[in-house]
Amino acid sequence: MRADLEDVGSSPSPSIGAGPAPGPARLTIAGIAVENAMAERIVDRLERAIATGSMPGALPGPLLRVAFLNAHCVNVSRKDEAYRAALGECTVLADGIGVDLAARMLHGAPFVANLNGTDFVPLFLKTVGRPLRVALVGGAPGIAERAAAALAAAQPRHAFAAVSDGFFGEAGRERVLADLQTGGFDVVLVAMGVPAQELFLTRHLDARHGRVAMGVGALFDFLAGEVSRAPPVIRRLRLEWVWRLMQEPGRLWRRYVLGNPSFVAGILADRFRMREE
Repeated sequence: MRADLEDVGSSPSPSIGAGPAPGPARLTIAGIAVENAMAERIVDRLERAIATGSMPGALPGPLLRVAFLNAHCVNVSRKDEAYRAALGECTVLADGIGVDLAARMLHGAPFVANLNGTDFVPLFLKTVGRPLRVALVGGAPGIAERAAAALAAAQPRHAFAAVSDGFFGEAGRERVLADLQTGGFDVVLVAMGVPAQELFLTRHLDARHGRVAMGVGALFDFLAGEVSRAPPVIRRLRLEWVWRLMQEPGRLWRRYVLGNPSFVAGILADRFRMREE
């Protein structure tokens, strides 16, 4: 059953809305520069990146890559130098209560908005001022097609194309890249999980394939109805990770039961080092 787009694309938290963003433009979490911005500012940045290459006679600018950083991503980045380097080439958005806690501990205030991909991507597609061609790459076989259909039903002014699932391997990579290059896409959504999607964005995608590329994690699964979103009250309490753990304990228990204490310990160590410097 297809997910309800009202659940996938709208957060009960007002922090994803528009408005001025006080404080520094970026906050550093575990050595990673993360945008401290309201959704409106990021949408405007993406829209400008898309528009720049669309002007008559204009050469396409560099591909704008977007990644979302949550507590699990921070844990992965501490062990995976290639992933960490890939994040350095992306516009990184704050995702979830974990990085908010880190911001409070390290900088004295949380991020001004929770820009998780599950809410931000549909919000971007809803508010962007022009029709777009959007490619979907990733997920299990058949999931990208169902996600594209769900997005098309919610946002019919855009054109969505499921280019490939996430299991094309090295043998199929050139085919996927060729399809992206000939598709004339404005936006490429990549759902391969961390760190594979960020490595794909930075190692293989460039301005020939689109103008904006985002690593979107489990978004396709939510859109396709494979995984249900937490009820609004749980999202409002910033406890969606508990809901996901209850849904997929076998797959996610290491990420949350072991990963969350590891994340907090790492941030405490970062805080201690900052005080020593």
